[in-house]
Amino acid sequence: MANIRVHLYVEGFVQGVFFRSDTRDEARRLGVNGWVRNLPNGRVEVVGEGEENAVKELVNWCHKGPPGAKVSQVKVEHEQYQGEFSSFSIRYY
Repeated sequence: MANIRVHLYVEGFVQGVFFRSDTRDEARRLGVNGWVRNLPNGRVEVVGEGEENAVKELVNWCHKGPPGAKVSQVKVEHEQYQGEFSSFSIRYY
């Protein structure tokens, strides 16, 4: 199966509800590498790379998020796979 890369912008009530840490945990469980961070405008940004089915599963998870989150929209941009990450981490501005 092919490796893919996605760049997500998650909108809604997604900060202060453990979205970053739960996204990191879910990505690691799935074997997806990349990062997640809060943005000043209230959105959460996610970059994920890995096996196609695992990345798609992470994207689907981001549409719901952790308990307490209220996701209103997920913008998904498909990018060229780069293989630049060896794990999944939380980034800060």
